[in-house]
Amino acid sequence: MSSEYRTGREGEFTYRGHTLDELQDMELDEVAELLPARQRRTITRGLTAQHEKLLETVRDADPEGTADNPIRTHLRDMVVLPSFVEKTFAVYNGQEFERVRVQPEMIGHYLGEFQLTRTSVEHGQAGIGATRSSKFVPLK
Repeated sequence: MSSEYRTGREGEFTYRGHTLDELQDMELDEVAELLPARQRRTITRGLTAQHEKLLETVRDADPEGTADNPIRTHLRDMVVLPSFVEKTFAVYNGQEFERVRVQPEMIGHYLGEFQLTRTSVEHGQAGIGATRSSKFVPLK
């Protein structure tokens, strides 16, 4: 993937009028002011010890190294911050860890939004003990 983002008028990514580099240079409180209300409240009320530990892990991680060795987490309620961009996370969906590569457009969302916990059900034929009417499969 290229490091250029073609989403703004000038051809670079912006989030509420700030470029990605400006966002990454800001303090957490300054970034929180730009986020939607729910995410802003989460940060201003204080992150849990687990969330703080994840932030430290992200700060210490090398972006190129996370593609091969993603940052594993159960914290689906962690807000995606500018420091997460271009890093790969392995987010737990209830059964397994699935990879999520954070893009700039994901800022302000939660990690869990990008890893679904429920799969679509595809029903097969009726099983043992089914009634005659439920065994009927129309031919088309």
